[in-house]
Amino acid sequence: MRFEFATARRIVFGPRLAEKLPAITAGFAGRVFVVLGATPERFGSLLGEMTAQGVEYETFGVAGEPTVETAQSAVASARAVGADAVVAIGGGSVIDTGKVVAAMLTNEGDLLDYLEVVGAGEPLEHGSAPFVAVPTTAGTGAEVTSNAVLSVPEHRVKVSMRSPFMLPQVALVDPVLTHSMPPELTASTGLDALTQLIEVFVSSKANPLTDGICREGLVRAGRSLQRVFLDGRDVEARRDMVLASLFSGLGLANAKLGAVHGFAGPVGGLIGAPHGVICGKLLPYVMETNVRALRDRAPDSPVLGRFDEVARLLTGEERAGASEAVTWIHALCETLRLPGLRNYGLTDDVMPVAVEKARKASSMKGNPVELTVAELSGILTAAID
Repeated sequence: MRFEFATARRIVFGPRLAEKLPAITAGFAGRVFVVLGATPERFGSLLGEMTAQGVEYETFGVAGEPTVETAQSAVASARAVGADAVVAIGGGSVIDTGKVVAAMLTNEGDLLDYLEVVGAGEPLEHGSAPFVAVPTTAGTGAEVTSNAVLSVPEHRVKVSMRSPFMLPQVALVDPVLTHSMPPELTASTGLDALTQLIEVFVSSKANPLTDGICREGLVRAGRSLQRVFLDGRDVEARRDMVLASLFSGLGLANAKLGAVHGFAGPVGGLIGAPHGVICGKLLPYVMETNVRALRDRAPDSPVLGRFDEVARLLTGEERAGASEAVTWIHALCETLRLPGLRNYGLTDDVMPVAVEKARKASSMKGNPVELTVAELSGILTAAID
């Protein structure tokens, strides 16, 4: 057995601990580049306290999922103001942009030198500038992952920049910052976390350390995702989902994902659906297909027992099996009012393209069984409506 485990240098978790941000940034030398989301005024008091502690900073706004052009603009701005450290306060898109900026402050050249698929895919040579990630959503776990996902609209694809150097120096995780999420965002981000936990747990690269983290996350997501969607004021459920998101990020950074995320990148590049919605619609069909394929082609695989364990962790039922997990996820998606992918523009004519791109996706390498083109096509056909 061989595995590695890497994460942010420091993880700080707890309600109202975002208040530590000014003190943390006061310890950095030079100017701080602050990446914010669509409502920067929300964090006026935090920024004001940074000013009071003598921190010089410049801000940059990211609205929606970041494109390569957005990231290039952020990098250019950070370099222009002579930034020495980076803070990202927001969802996964904001944090991913911050990771890119922090990496490019210490590495020469253009962003395209380091991007997969549309770029040269060169490795980073130097560690990133000091970077603090402050998540305000509960889904991606980006505060503890070592990659950033960027959209390339002209190619209708999403690509990654990845390196161990991109892990944040500090992950400052305050569940109170997620309390204002509307139900739709709560649902989509929560489904992303749930999917990541399941895919890591049944991944071909799972290890004992990620297993324990995923088990804890699955219990929390199982008891709290529906609760927090129905009542966003449920403080305990909010805390559970922030932990589930954090644990899902710890897992995916140290194992692999699977067919859901193998599809999610290509499909996300083709249509405008939120990443978590794509994951949620695909998840039960991918699970069904994986279990069926394993029973047919690898009936002695220990992963079959892991799918049964997923069911027990999610439902709390001691005798639950994989089919009960699929039923539970279908019911959850109905409660969360998840529309079919056709509603976001996925059409029958582009499905073969999505399948072909998914087969080549890096996440597909972590799937517990290699799926055929027919099986992948069947998954997408089921999820489209």
